[in-house]
Amino acid sequence: MDYKKIIYKSFRVTEQLKDRGQLATYIPELARVDPSMFGVHMITMDGKHYGLGDHQQKFSIQSIAKVLSLTLAYHLLGEKIWKRLGVEPSGTKFDSLILLETFEGIPRNPFVNSGALVICDILISELDDAPAEFLNFVRELSGLSTLSYSDHIADSEKATGYRNIAMCNFIKSFGNIDNEPEEVLDFYFDLCSLELNCEQVAKTFGYLANGGCKINDGKRVITKSQAKRLNALMLTCGFYDESGEFAFKVGLPGKSGVGGGIVAVYPNNYSIAVWSPGLNKKGNSYIGMKFLEELTTHSELSIF
Repeated sequence: MDYKKIIYKSFRVTEQLKDRGQLATYIPELARVDPSMFGVHMITMDGKHYGLGDHQQKFSIQSIAKVLSLTLAYHLLGEKIWKRLGVEPSGTKFDSLILLETFEGIPRNPFVNSGALVICDILISELDDAPAEFLNFVRELSGLSTLSYSDHIADSEKATGYRNIAMCNFIKSFGNIDNEPEEVLDFYFDLCSLELNCEQVAKTFGYLANGGCKINDGKRVITKSQAKRLNALMLTCGFYDESGEFAFKVGLPGKSGVGGGIVAVYPNNYSIAVWSPGLNKKGNSYIGMKFLEELTTHSELSIF
């Protein structure tokens, strides 16, 4: 498969689109990003790299980090984790509180904000220093020994994160948050503040394309069964209430963030990251979604 040719063609078609969506202005730091930015980077199972556009420009990965925190929690707790979380698509916005009332504080899945808050609570309970140990975990996956949280992005989110604050306290009222909400929220805002470029994101997520093992050195991160389940969750829940649309048009496990990033994996083939900060009405990268649709259409390769 000539991935270089396919990526180039898909990139050129997509970059000509006039509509690029809208920046996430409700987070002040994200509202300052150049909306014209567009980058793509793919890493294949045999270690080949293909990058185009602004693929070396760092961006705030936001909710993409939820997959990484879930990975660490799943590694620590195993199947017990699903006693506190569902695995169903929400069909609602990522910051909705509606279904928490219906399901008595059990988030529908780990990728809506409520689910990510529960994951943060689990990590705080299981680890001596959750923020530091999670950061080290991502450093190991990414190969970035100096990776740090972005204080200005975390502070920007905290200053406007009223719904997340309400959500965390609401879950606490049902007994599904064990630690103090303020500590859980601080950790949540930190993990969403991580900044990586497309190449670094693609490398970090290589383990989900490789049966739970890192692509570069084969080191196991999670079991093959756990990798399969995380990929299934990304396919069904990785794009909030647009997850069905993504599965229908793209056909790959993936996860988006309101910073405009998307990571997707084709198991046993590649890991790919796309970044364009303008979002569609569902909160996913407008150009990123279009590019990945073009990519799988031209290659005629998806998990289906």
